Amino acid sequence: MTTDAADPVEAVGVAPAADAGFLQHYGATIEYILIPGAALAGALAVFGIFVALFGKNPLDLYFYMYQGAFGTWFSWQNTLTRAAPLILTALCTVLPAQLGMVIIGGEGALLIGALSATSVALAMPWAPPLVVQIAMVCAGVVGGGLWITLAGALRQYRGVNETISSLLLVYIGLAILNHLVEGAMRDPASLNKPSTREIGAANMIGSIPGTDVHWGFVFGVVAAVLAYVLIFHTVFGFSARIAGGNVRAAKIVGLSVGKLILITCLLAGAAAGLAGMVEVAAVQGRANANIAVGYGFTGILVSFLARHNPLAIIPVAILLGGINASGGLLQRRLGLPDASVLVLQGMIFVSVLMSETLYGRFRIFKRKEA
Repeated sequence: MTTDAADPVEAVGVAPAADAGFLQHYGATIEYILIPGAALAGALAVFGIFVALFGKNPLDLYFYMYQGAFGTWFSWQNTLTRAAPLILTALCTVLPAQLGMVIIGGEGALLIGALSATSVALAMPWAPPLVVQIAMVCAGVVGGGLWITLAGALRQYRGVNETISSLLLVYIGLAILNHLVEGAMRDPASLNKPSTREIGAANMIGSIPGTDVHWGFVFGVVAAVLAYVLIFHTVFGFSARIAGGNVRAAKIVGLSVGKLILITCLLAGAAAGLAGMVEVAAVQGRANANIAVGYGFTGILVSFLARHNPLAIIPVAILLGGINASGGLLQRRLGLPDASVLVLQGMIFVSVLMSETLYGRFRIFKRKEA
């Protein structure tokens, strides 16, 4: 008769070490933090190497990035202002991801939301500012929501891949914006940069008291919290996650998958459309080509870095908003092109995608079965 000496601790009934139990119990959570963090650090390291090849000190690069993003109160305000649309456009990817869908058309919904909000504001010159602002919010939300719902409908009723259709809709939305801004809605006074007429200073949503951060950041945080509650604390969210995990099982238990897809896409597009309204009513004051600055595409990166968690996108959006905000300082102090931060974002995205294969491969984070 032999005894198993492989695990004498379990043989005598002694509890495993506290650290091991902690890692096994919270392993998934720790893994979701460490792996994206390592991917981000790796991208920064590779970017630093490229900068060093051009004769610049990587330590200076990291220092000025920090200074431009979080070093001063002015930097913080600039960062939070840039984070606002990132939170909202990231939700355009986060919500459909619960159903296993990959929507990357947040930029298009942002453009349509901005155009819709501007059109409503220009059509109501007689209305009080509060009424115009509420109408702009409704128009932006509805316009962006219907735009992404179109991608969901193509997936549900025609079998069109939602990733491709949502991306193509971005270019259609951009073409519509340019056509109207340079044509029927163009302000004759806008010569070098075609734009619509201004919505009026009274109709702007302004900033949070005591700061230069506009209310769009508050809209984004509230939207992220509501999305978290919807996904993890409602029957609708539970049904969406069930359908995302196994469509056949969802249909067997009687869930209307098509309805879930359309409603989720509507909410996702509404968030991105709200971002477009905020850019018009808080930053630009009118619709023009400058609204398409890539917030929708950066929102995809925010969503993947946050592992499609609505609450996690808030700090991630602030981080990437800070990276965007530091571009000007890098240009002035190190002579790097302002677009160099876009190169860094591309490296981060590739690094995050490569790190997807690492989840579940570390035994130390796996929970032991009884």
